[in-house]
Amino acid sequence: MSIAVIRTGGKQYKVTVGDILDVELLEGKDSKAIINDVLLVANGTDVKIGTPLVTGASVSLELVEEVKADKVVAFKYRRREGYHRTVGHRQKLSRVKVTAITV
Repeated sequence: MSIAVIRTGGKQYKVTVGDILDVELLEGKDSKAIINDVLLVANGTDVKIGTPLVTGASVSLELVEEVKADKVVAFKYRRREGYHRTVGHRQKLSRVKVTAITV
């Protein structure tokens, strides 16, 4: 069973083949993507750790759908001045499935 640690959208994810995860919105509307920012690859007892990246390693992803994260609410308030503002934000995410890990 292959395990990889990838970096996308400023975050790191531990993935295996068949995993479905939500990552920051990927650019483009292609249904497939390849991530070359692989920090670690492990296949049984064979472990390769990058410095900082593993050369020649890549992870293939398949776009399942685009979703929105839960709403984050920010509330600004000044006491005794009748001032308050509520702002909400929902981050767009890409739900992807890991199809292959290559070294």
